[in-house]
Amino acid sequence: MKPILSKAQLDYTKAKNMFENRAKVLEKEIAAKRALQEITQETMEELVQATGFHEAYNDLVLAENALIEWSHSTIKHEKTYRENRVAIDALYENVNSSPEKRQELIQLSMKIR
Repeated sequence: MKPILSKAQLDYTKAKNMFENRAKVLEKEIAAKRALQEITQETMEELVQATGFHEAYNDLVLAENALIEWSHSTIKHEKTYRENRVAIDALYENVNSSPEKRQELIQLSMKIR
């Protein structure tokens, strides 16, 4: 039986899959261009735009932010949150202090049911 996911979790999963797909396309385009010419910054920027990688990245960041916000409001109803409110709120306040903390919080948010 598949777990029931929230809209924020579904949106994040969709955005993550789209980003990963766009990244694969970008990698293939870079490899193809590299075989023909040197990759300049201008060429790279054109490829990033043409493959939709930039848009997929922006969508992923927005989905991550929505997921984090959703998880914070959702756990406020849990007994564990009420007992550890200061520590948990500090974690959410510092979510952007490092990519590792952000990724960990995203992974934890995806486990909420």
